[in-house]
Amino acid sequence: MFGKVKNYLLIVAVVVFVATGTPLLAQSGWKINRDNGKGDLISVFFTSSSKGWVAGDDGYLAQTTDGGRSWRRKILNTAANINEIYFRNDNNGYLVAGRKMFVTADGGNSWREALIAREGQIKEGTPEFLSIRFNSKNQGFIIGSVLNGDEEVIDSLLMRTVDGGRTWSRLLLPDVKTELFHLDFDGKQEGWIVGDMGVILATRDNGNTWIKQNSGTSVGLYNVDFRNDKDGYAVGEEGTILKTEDGGRSWTKVTNYVKRTLFRVNFVDDKNGWIVGSGGTILRTYDKGATWVKQTVSTESNLYGLYMQKKYGWSVGKSGIIIRYER
Repeated sequence: MFGKVKNYLLIVAVVVFVATGTPLLAQSGWKINRDNGKGDLISVFFTSSSKGWVAGDDGYLAQTTDGGRSWRRKILNTAANINEIYFRNDNNGYLVAGRKMFVTADGGNSWREALIAREGQIKEGTPEFLSIRFNSKNQGFIIGSVLNGDEEVIDSLLMRTVDGGRTWSRLLLPDVKTELFHLDFDGKQEGWIVGDMGVILATRDNGNTWIKQNSGTSVGLYNVDFRNDKDGYAVGEEGTILKTEDGGRSWTKVTNYVKRTLFRVNFVDDKNGWIVGSGGTILRTYDKGATWVKQTVSTESNLYGLYMQKKYGWSVGKSGIIIRYER
């Protein structure tokens, strides 16, 4: 009898979902790790289940070596917001903050400031770096924007190193003047960049040339994640979720009834992925991004950063909140 009642309630719930367009809530495994701080946290990255980093406003950087039970601050020579933290292996990591980059070669025990743009290299304004990725030991890319004296975006910014980050040169992007937010590579040859006004750029020749793709939207796109050279996802304003199955030659909008801004998307395998966004939004897919289920979480804070593995994950956001996922 009880089994019949459960089945009936499930059918009713599905009917309500289809009729109203309201996403069902699912148990999520997300729990608050820390819920207060002096500023917003923007980025999170873990090199193992126990060792990780969070970073954000006013140059704030903190490390855990015990899976988040405790956090220890690292002091950097910057008051700029840290926009991204990224490790290409256990030892080699990078931070971008305003016009500065910091590098570690010892797993974060020590950080040194590295010069990206030489004096006069960017003549029309001031650079702001937002995202960094390496697609090989020696080659890496940094993206962002060029700002005028009023802090307005006047040009896109893409820079490349071919000597492990010792020197950087600017790559010009035709017909693109908007702010670039995030980049991702699949292997060495193919990469993607997303930005404001629905901009998506792609390279298929190791970053030598970048071609504009048709996103089908004009809203800001804040994050992109590719599982392979064909399957990719991008998220942004107004609950926008875009999906491609042909390397970005065509993008389709995924039906999504959450209209809040989405900041990060991260897949751990071909089927399972997560998205975080404003108002404590967490979405999960089990079917390669075809459908997304809203997850229950006890916060309404904006969630800006996301890092996921199969058995654990982390998200960070407004006012220093840190939440943890466990299977």
